[in-house]
This record gives sequence, structure tokens and C-alpha cells, in this order.
Amino acid sequence: MNSDIAAYNDLMRPDHRAIADAVAPLIAQSLPQAEVKVWHRTAVWFIAGNPIVGYASRRMGLQLLFWSGQSFDEPGLRATGSFKAAELYLTDAMNINTDELSRWLAKATTIQWDYKNIVKRKGVLEKIGKW
Repeated sequence: MNSDIAAYNDLMRPDHRAIADAVAPLIAQSLPQAEVKVWHRTAVWFIAGNPIVGYASRRMGLQLLFWSGQSFDEPGLRATGSFKAAELYLTDAMNINTDELSRWLAKATTIQWDYKNIVKRKGVLEKIGKW
């Protein structure tokens, strides 16, 4: 596991840390080309400078966030924010649906909105690639 992410996970309360420690390797395995860092107090994986997936400890559980997740057409993800992000709250490391997570991570590599240039485009998101 990336040392910055391991240190980030270590700061979480024990139940959230257990979830994060289970999720991080799954994300890293699915996105081997991604750059990973702690960004705005969230563990985030980026492809070509574009945020793809991340997680953060929240009151309701570990928030798993897919920046382009609203476009995945997946019932397990809930729209959040004013752009295209979707989230899921994980509350128990033993209840992580790895098949579902793997499917979402596969979609995250091809279904992307260009958050990297959102400021330059004055809040307008554009699709990356053909999907």
C-alpha cells in the first residue's frame, strides 16, 4: 500500500481504518496506472491528473466516492454534489461487495468526466474518451 495512504488510514478510527485497509488494495489492484495521494483530506486515485475514486472517513461510515459515478448506471451508488459524482457509505469491512466494487472500478477507468480542467472550463464538465 502507498505509504501516504497507509499513514492516512492510520489516522482513522479503528472501524473505518479496517474498511479503508480492505478497500485500498482493491482500488490499487484495479487502477495500477493511477497516481494516488491524499487530496483535500481524502485518499484519491488519479488517472492523467483526473480524480477517479477516493475515500474518506465520515460520520456515517467510510465514504467511497467515484467522481464520474453518476454515469455508471449502477443502483448501488447515490448521486452526490453538483457534478457527476456518486458515493457509497461502507460501514463494515466484512460487508464489502468486492464483485460490485470491481465492476465500478472497471467502469471508472473508461467512464470519466474531465474534472482536471473544470476550473479552466468555468465549471463545465466534458466527457473523456468515447463511452
